[in-house]
Amino acid sequence: MKSLFCILIVFGAFILPLSAAHIRGGELYYKYLGNGSAANTSKYLVTLKLYIDCGQNSEGQLEEQVPITIFSLPGNTQYSYVRTANMVKEQFIRYDPNSNPCITNPPLDVCYRLRYFETTIELPDSEDGYVLSFQRCCRIENIKNMVTPSDDYGATYLCQIPGKNSLPGAPKNSSPLYNTNDAVAICVGSGFLFDFSAVDPEGDSLSYRLCNAYLGGGPGNGRDCLNCPTPNPAGKPPYQSIPYSVPYTGTQPLGVNISIDSKTGIITGIAPNTLGQFVVTACVDEYRNGILINTHRKDIHIKVSDCNPLKAKLDPDYSYCESLEVSFRNKQVNPTGSVYTWDFGDGSAPQTSTNPVGMIQHQYADSGTYTVKLKVVLAGQCVDSTSTEARVYPGFYPGFTSNGSCLYSPFSFTDTTKSRYGVAAKWKWDFGDETTKADTSDLQNPKWTYSSLGLKNVRLIVASDKGCRDTVPLTVEVKEKPDLFVPFTDTLICDIDTLQLQANGTGVFSWFPQANIFGENSASPIVFPKSTTTYTVSLTDQACVATQNIRVRVVSEVTLNAGADTTICATDSIRFSPSGDGLQFTWTANPAAPIKNATDKNAVSVPSGTTRYHVIARIGKCFKEDDLEVYTVPYPIVNAGNDTTICYKDTAFLHGYTNGSSFRWEPLSSLGNDNTLEPYSFSTKTVVYALYGYDTLGCPKPGIDQVRVTVRPEIFANAGNDTAIVKGQPLQLQGSGSDFFEWTPVIGLNFASIANPVALINESKQFAMRTFTVEGCFDMDTINIQVFQTLPDIFVPNAFVPGGRNNELRPKPVGLSSIDFFRVFNRWGQLVFQTKQIGQGWNGTVNGVLQASGAYVWMISGTDFTGKKVFKKGTAALIR
Repeated sequence: MKSLFCILIVFGAFILPLSAAHIRGGELYYKYLGNGSAANTSKYLVTLKLYIDCGQNSEGQLEEQVPITIFSLPGNTQYSYVRTANMVKEQFIRYDPNSNPCITNPPLDVCYRLRYFETTIELPDSEDGYVLSFQRCCRIENIKNMVTPSDDYGATYLCQIPGKNSLPGAPKNSSPLYNTNDAVAICVGSGFLFDFSAVDPEGDSLSYRLCNAYLGGGPGNGRDCLNCPTPNPAGKPPYQSIPYSVPYTGTQPLGVNISIDSKTGIITGIAPNTLGQFVVTACVDEYRNGILINTHRKDIHIKVSDCNPLKAKLDPDYSYCESLEVSFRNKQVNPTGSVYTWDFGDGSAPQTSTNPVGMIQHQYADSGTYTVKLKVVLAGQCVDSTSTEARVYPGFYPGFTSNGSCLYSPFSFTDTTKSRYGVAAKWKWDFGDETTKADTSDLQNPKWTYSSLGLKNVRLIVASDKGCRDTVPLTVEVKEKPDLFVPFTDTLICDIDTLQLQANGTGVFSWFPQANIFGENSASPIVFPKSTTTYTVSLTDQACVATQNIRVRVVSEVTLNAGADTTICATDSIRFSPSGDGLQFTWTANPAAPIKNATDKNAVSVPSGTTRYHVIARIGKCFKEDDLEVYTVPYPIVNAGNDTTICYKDTAFLHGYTNGSSFRWEPLSSLGNDNTLEPYSFSTKTVVYALYGYDTLGCPKPGIDQVRVTVRPEIFANAGNDTAIVKGQPLQLQGSGSDFFEWTPVIGLNFASIANPVALINESKQFAMRTFTVEGCFDMDTINIQVFQTLPDIFVPNAFVPGGRNNELRPKPVGLSSIDFFRVFNRWGQLVFQTKQIGQGWNGTVNGVLQASGAYVWMISGTDFTGKKVFKKGTAALIR
């Protein structure tokens, strides 16, 4: 059979903008229009339908023209020149999530952008037929049934015009027309239907099958490039299949669980359990009078979405081992309005539930194994059902214990499971040994030896012969040796004393040496050595042994030195630091003085005057005494003077006093005459000075006093900008600076001692404003008010010279409370400046660019103090 094919190739997205991944399928088909203009020729309308990603908006990927290459069969040689097909229309087709009430969380992104390209061609009636071809890159990324990266590969879409050798009159043929209902919802792991059916204009017989999608194009460049995003001309047939990823093929593009009906073109089956896009290509064979004259193809990307059709879904069996009252639920949320009907298999009446997952409770009268049936109905049109087995045997209590603690010694695990019905029959142990994968057992009471230290998460899965099953976790610790703790490792006793040693742990104790000891095999023996001795305790737990040493030093007398007599400042405390080997201490004072922690070696006391302290040091029954004299001397008297406040950049004079023999001030950076008791401060910010007084009477610390010099912030008086008003216009002044205000002259002002008085004057005048603090700090400013003897108006200069005296085109509003706008236009009517702020003007530039000399038009609108609008316009010359 001779035939003509039309091909489209789509290329990879990562090299050129034109090759970005966006193609989601395509079909090339033709319609016979009648005889051509020459004898023995036929005329065809060729249409290319491209499926584009709906989110694609790049102009470089939405071409307006496409090249169509024609090949003559059987040699696949190019016929004539490449034809250009122009885009004639486009449409968007989307899946309507409200179209199927039987689907929960329907997909919202199933969408195709269809672009149609058409051209009319005339071809001689060939014996063998023709192939028409278009190639384009690239397919979208992450296609699940293609090897990665899928967006490196293009696509070839083709159609075939038969020759006369297949059947007389075969060239007078039109392509079968595929159904266009492509935007459908296909849910992961669920049954579905996809319509690849077609209608033949001539009434020919059609047979459907799944076939390979074709490659085409690529990320290359250059003229006559077959690896370019859009090869022109296209590569000649035959074409290679796309590389399918395992386990998918062209005939099984969605796996082994789907098939196409050869008579209807309907694909049915179970969708893959993988979410994402899949390439699916259908071929329809066209038969006329029992003879195959044409094979037509359609390539489309089908999306498997995360949605759930109405479904009754249960596990194969359930075990209820805690109570005769059990709960059932569907394993999937179905659409609102779904009605669940449960048959519990115990002869009781069926019950219904409208819970989103059909949640329901049922009380069985007795234990047993029951067949439970579930039926789900939605709106009378969606129905599904399933069944399961319920084993109801309450009273199952799993558990286990462990015995062991040491590395390389076996741990014993004992199952303690109890069951009211039946017995524990199956065990699966996981000993949590990270050094091996063989740390399991199916014995009831196994043993395991660990080869690494640390916490091990042991898990037992136990099941009864009635189907009850549960998991019990337990954490055990593998140690190098048993835990052995002693409260001290070195101590001191007198040779006439006894001492009770102490050890803590689990196991068998033994002590060595065994001389001068009672209870040598207990955790707390009593020892009475006559010389320094080191005792060793051993703790044995199974085959593991831990040891600890305790040194018992023995003396015949106590050594003690309370320390040298000392002098401290009155009201200070003293911390005692005696030397010697005593273990317990007792301190007393004469005359009495408070002592903190009087039984501590380093007790603390605050004597009120010269005091003698007595200390007793003990080791068991042995003791020794000593005394310490503490003398107290008062601190030097110091007075830094009274706090004061000064104005910014003023000077403060300090007046200090001390009865000490020497003194010093801090900090010194802002003090003058700091070597006297009456220095002066020139600080510009608030500062605290400290005066230190020293003497030679015995108190080793200085007396200290502080004085604060508060510096008021600098005052910046602002009476407002000079302004102009008209006669009879009230003007509210806006002064600022400090706490209090005083305006002069007072004539013409409603108040002279506030920040914002109202001025009502009939002639130009200058007001002076003094602003001050309660301490007398002040600053002054003036404002000049020009009074025009006119109505409210706006004055604009007729010329300005940037950089000169009149360097801005600035309006001067008189009697206006606000400006609506001030705009400047060049001679072409372009806006070069605008503002709403009084006092702002144009400096002769636009975005920093100097404008040419010449005439400029200005317009201004404002509102006067009575609320009346004022509008003016005119021209001004820019002079450079």
